[in-house]
Amino acid sequence: MSNKTVAFHTLGCKVNHYETEGIWNMFKAEGFERVDFDKIADIYVVNTCTVTNTGDKKSRQVIRRAVRKNPEAVVCVTGCYAQTSPGEVMEIPGVDVVVGTQNRKNMIKLIEEHELTRQPVNGVQNIMKNRTFEEMDVPVFSDRTRASLKIQEGCNNFCTFCIIPWSRGLLRSRDPENVLEQAQKLVDAGYKEIVLTGIHTAGYGEDMQDYNFAKLLRELETKVDGLKRIRISSIEASQITDEVIQVLDESEKIVRHLHIPLQSGSNTVLARMRRKYSADYYKEKIDKIKQALPGLAITSDIIVGFPGETEDEFLETYKFVQDIGYAELHVFPYSRRTGTPAARMDDQVPNEIKDARVERMIALSNELATIYADKHMDQAVEVIPEEKSSEKVGALVGYSDNYLKVQFDGPEELIGSIVRVKLTKTGYPLNEGTFVKVADQLVIK
Repeated sequence: MSNKTVAFHTLGCKVNHYETEGIWNMFKAEGFERVDFDKIADIYVVNTCTVTNTGDKKSRQVIRRAVRKNPEAVVCVTGCYAQTSPGEVMEIPGVDVVVGTQNRKNMIKLIEEHELTRQPVNGVQNIMKNRTFEEMDVPVFSDRTRASLKIQEGCNNFCTFCIIPWSRGLLRSRDPENVLEQAQKLVDAGYKEIVLTGIHTAGYGEDMQDYNFAKLLRELETKVDGLKRIRISSIEASQITDEVIQVLDESEKIVRHLHIPLQSGSNTVLARMRRKYSADYYKEKIDKIKQALPGLAITSDIIVGFPGETEDEFLETYKFVQDIGYAELHVFPYSRRTGTPAARMDDQVPNEIKDARVERMIALSNELATIYADKHMDQAVEVIPEEKSSEKVGALVGYSDNYLKVQFDGPEELIGSIVRVKLTKTGYPLNEGTFVKVADQLVIK
């Protein structure tokens, strides 16, 4: 099958980007050549998102773009939107193959089947019956200095605003041996930092007998030769167990940055969202973890304008966010997702109120992020430069272990290695510093 070309377009989250790399590895093994999505290709693979109604819409636009680009090509649609609405995807003229968020191993086979029969192929099956993690090998990434490592799939939480359990199924964890083997491959390929990722990342192991997330962190630390930094993409407050805190406390490699989704600081809103914690419980966990990890950067997600959110409830969240003192927030206006309980709730908040609240919350986030950055003035931080700066010639940009974005002058050869940089000008979103030395003298990629 060699000499055929394939092009990819990925919508949505880090997990999707990871999986596109996994799918590309399967095509690569069959001798395919990868081209840009806006070039003519024999096969277009669109990895879709369905987290909001807008995600669906954008996915449909990209699918149509591929069909227009080369009407002769095979258009294969995969990902979350394909999983939840395969019928809707099949109805888009020009779509040939639909594969959901499982059984991607069969994708090339289904494409070949379509090429023989010229009939559309629907390869989507019921995700709720799936209890095993689908292995996809990603030994190297085509465009990043930070490598992601997907360790679990699915979520059992069923928050009222979220469609994800229906598009990803229930929680299932990757075999620890496979995680460690994949991590070693990434380090051997030159990556210094690995970002552990998943749909409900720190829920890892909840479906296992004698193994959990804390044990996995320990084994990554002790068994993967040459790994310098471990970053956890996201962890729920309820998953910050005493054992996890102890691991974080003792670890030399887990970075001082945790993303701990809050969504709301109001107990009444949290109850309507069906989140499994109260504001007090969340705060207790944060206080505990800050003791174990001084200087920890905590980032979070906030949804404003959830159905029924009053001004008082919004102010509860605002004040709670101030009390915690986050390093940065991702702020989202509540978006109605068809098929979720929250979309059917009365008291939907008018858009203009939502937008005004989003602005206030973003202004607060910027203020807190600046305060956090300013604490590090004149300090030396460890940075992995990821790319050349778009703003300053001769400068590189990357993130410190505690998630400060730093720009400093340095040669391109430093990209991908760990360097010490002294911060000379702090701020948000960008800090400036001067190069001190290469921290990992062993290898400079």
